[in-house]
Amino acid sequence: MSKQLDLNFRPAWWMRNRHVQTILPRAFRPNLKANVNFEHLSTPDDDFLELAWAKHGNPSAPLVVVLHGLEGNINSFYAKGMLRALTRSGLDAVLMHFRNCSREVNKQPRAYHSGETQDLGFLLQTLSKRFPGRALFAVGFSLGGNVLAKYLGEKGQASRLAGAAVVSAPYHLSSSCQVIRKSCYKLYQKYLLDRMKHSFSRKLNQIQSSINLTANELTNINDLWQFDDRVTAPLHGFKGAEDYYAQASSQPYLGLIETPTLLIHAEDDPMLSKQAIPLAEQVSKQVKLAVSSKGGHVGFIAGNNPFKPVYWLEKVVPDYIHSLIK
Repeated sequence: MSKQLDLNFRPAWWMRNRHVQTILPRAFRPNLKANVNFEHLSTPDDDFLELAWAKHGNPSAPLVVVLHGLEGNINSFYAKGMLRALTRSGLDAVLMHFRNCSREVNKQPRAYHSGETQDLGFLLQTLSKRFPGRALFAVGFSLGGNVLAKYLGEKGQASRLAGAAVVSAPYHLSSSCQVIRKSCYKLYQKYLLDRMKHSFSRKLNQIQSSINLTANELTNINDLWQFDDRVTAPLHGFKGAEDYYAQASSQPYLGLIETPTLLIHAEDDPMLSKQAIPLAEQVSKQVKLAVSSKGGHVGFIAGNNPFKPVYWLEKVVPDYIHSLIK
């Protein structure tokens, strides 16, 4: 019999501020290493997905796909921590780098965005064929969570997944973009834009074959909405930023999910809008909501000792996955 899940997050008394929950965890584990093996998985369009495998040793163990957030990668604190927590709980895990987030530059002009689910679908199809009969699960953080939630709604009963967990996803992209543009004296916007501009500058030659954008124009973009309007949207076939946000938001898909799914969200998330908070009337019967008043964005740090923070996500997500394993 599986143990009762505790989905109530209680923030550390010394980390009740939403910005502290969001920013400080990145400094807690400077020496945490991800013990992974890399694989280049060729895609049907003559490109590749870089996978980072973390294995605990049992080849028949359930396998969890981890999706990082905007401009994240294997070095993101939450990714390293979750991979370690999953393997320590007896699961195998693999992180999928979205295109243009891996160590090497991808070949095609296209990159990734909040609503791009084809690469995830291709990976899950590949894993299903490679490991027939092996239970597959997925965990998505922030942008990766939006991708995962949208994929689950699109596929319904054909998701290939036995369960999923979504953390701090921007279910309503347009309003969340407006929050990021202003929040914390525009600190989050600057952080994300700097990473995005660096990432896209690596493949400017490929991008210029699809959209009209010079190196100087890319450098001078200083607004997230403008970046999505000038780069993300035209590069991926959208009419503009708002068309991209409308089509890529996962909120309309939450009621279509047929896979057991846990949605973890904080009402005080400083990077997402109030419209992005998932509500009971928006989700299907297969969805469990774990919406807390505090937690920040992909923070959720608990514990009584400031020198020993408790990473609540690294307990509740593996526990939820194990509760689904028959």
